[in-house]
Amino acid sequence: MNEGARERNLAALAAALRGRLVERRRAEAAGGGAPRGELRDTVAALVDEEAALLAPAVRAEVAERIVRDSVGLGPLEPLLADPAVEEVMVNGPERVYVERAGRIEPTDVAFLDEEELRNAIERILAPLGRRVDELSPMVDARLADGSRVNVVIPPLALDGPTVSIRRFGAHRPGAEELVALGTLTAAQCEGLAAAVDAHRSILVSGGTGSGKTTLLNALSGFIDPAERVVTIEDAAELRLQQPHVVRLESRPAGVEGRGEVTIRDLLRNALRMRPDRIVIGEVRGPEALDLLTALNTGHDGALSTVHANSPAEALGRLQTLALMAGLGLPHAAVVEQVRRGIDLVVQMERRGDGSRRVVAIEEVGLDPIHR
Repeated sequence: MNEGARERNLAALAAALRGRLVERRRAEAAGGGAPRGELRDTVAALVDEEAALLAPAVRAEVAERIVRDSVGLGPLEPLLADPAVEEVMVNGPERVYVERAGRIEPTDVAFLDEEELRNAIERILAPLGRRVDELSPMVDARLADGSRVNVVIPPLALDGPTVSIRRFGAHRPGAEELVALGTLTAAQCEGLAAAVDAHRSILVSGGTGSGKTTLLNALSGFIDPAERVVTIEDAAELRLQQPHVVRLESRPAGVEGRGEVTIRDLLRNALRMRPDRIVIGEVRGPEALDLLTALNTGHDGALSTVHANSPAEALGRLQTLALMAGLGLPHAAVVEQVRRGIDLVVQMERRGDGSRRVVAIEEVGLDPIHR
């Protein structure tokens, strides 16, 4: 039997036995009793009973699959157990990709069918108090370990449910590690350290996966430990080491359309919290105007990121986002606020080999200082 046929047979057997396990536990609950025994012991006994002709090693493998599919994330478990995997991308039940060392590669992992994938999605979202259905077919949330998960289901996802799990480990490389990795040069690191210490406002620019948040976290290490720092993020990814840090996270609207707390709401509130520093994970909406207003009224030294392909585009995007606030400000006034509020733009780039590099550090309105 070839490997593909063996995999399908084991998956089918595990799915059938898992169905019987669910029926048994439902029957026990209907009878008024609690489930008997630990799940692993119950599953092992079920497999021994129903598949006694299989070799012990195969029975153990089937039992592990049943447990994994009952309480874990199914076929994704081995991928998420691999510390080298930075992101898991599921494009329907049969196509799963991962990112390792900045490079995307296909895997041989697959779900048995769309139902199995939807069950895994439910197990991801249920502990978070979130759900996804036809009325709310998209969800973005943060897992307990800090990883960020995004789910889109049909009818918006045409080829079946899609899942993206972007992992963020507990460890964040500091500036010295980034120099050792080649992300920064020693001169760039020294210049940025001096800029942070001098309370200069820094905007980190780059594309998706270019290492913006990692660099932002490293730059925060140069903040004086005596300062009060407020971080504002859509999904809490930063790991600041200072003792006086207040972490704020936005909240989407509930199913009934109420309860949303935006980055702009959090930023406005943060200004009332007597911050010495404000660190915004990413500026992507009208909160840009509030940030610029803060930077021009005494709240200097802010750190943030923005999606853009060059320092010039980063400033242009910031201006556009500020105009989205809809206050009718003249474009020239917004341009002036950007010029006076932002001191440095640091441009990140992800190379073809997966490495991340700082390719430019430019002073706003002046000539580049490091390339």
